[in-house]
Amino acid sequence: MSVSDATDWPTSALDAAATAFAALTCEPAPLVLDCTAFGPDTGLPQQEVPLPALRDWLLRHPRAYTARDEVWRELIRRARLDGPHWVVAAVGMAMPALQQYAGQSCEGYNGDPADVDAEILTGFLTALRDRADLTKPAPYAGLCKAAWRAGRDLRLQQQDYLPVEDIEHVTPGPRTPKAPYGHPDLLVRRAVTLGILDPEDEQAYIDVRLGHRAIEPIAVANGVSVDALRMRLSRIDSRIAEALADGLLTGVASPETVAQLRLQAGQRSQRRAGRAAARREAAAHAPVMAAA
Repeated sequence: MSVSDATDWPTSALDAAATAFAALTCEPAPLVLDCTAFGPDTGLPQQEVPLPALRDWLLRHPRAYTARDEVWRELIRRARLDGPHWVVAAVGMAMPALQQYAGQSCEGYNGDPADVDAEILTGFLTALRDRADLTKPAPYAGLCKAAWRAGRDLRLQQQDYLPVEDIEHVTPGPRTPKAPYGHPDLLVRRAVTLGILDPEDEQAYIDVRLGHRAIEPIAVANGVSVDALRMRLSRIDSRIAEALADGLLTGVASPETVAQLRLQAGQRSQRRAGRAAARREAAAHAPVMAAA
């Protein structure tokens, strides 16, 4: 079966995704996941498992939390790095939950159920692409929550009144905004100007910290490992926090302070260049050593 074989393509986004998943995972060459990589302690079958069979196994073992986390970390990583077919695979693996949310959201809904399906799928895909943090537990739960919330938000738009936070405690009248007043992007730009943040890290920092983008594709684009980029961004967080506490990003920095910050930036650049040269040298010698 292939997608092109479908004469009547489903109008529902979830039904279309389910059809694509079926085409992707049917015989004779179904998409599989090698569960030996997760180890025997997870309880997963220690072999390559077609995705529909793996989904069935997870449904039969709802308390296999470690196995579910390992499988979904791998699915999310592949969806972000290995192409659209793994995005379809991730959606298909979550289809039982997504269809359940769609059914719940459509109860009493006066609009087109296809709109609910589309919103739930969009919420799931947004979290899959950028929001799910692979360093935290239960990434699948985060994806499901995002999908459910998207369906709920669509339902709330149909109500005459939207629930809001309690505002009785808020004092009426104008209030002075809290510092820093500038847009975060402007503070990051000032951090680069002062040498607190290196120019080559600016876009990665904005994408991950401000844009909440997934770190894995950004690490690949920057030619570093995910762990290395995560550590680099953590160090930037510390430097920016110190600069904010000292008023450097919201006030005027003295010439002496600017000179010191730029000196430190230069030292970081030299260390990074040295590490990059060492990696290139090691890579150049690796084939020779292997041949020896």
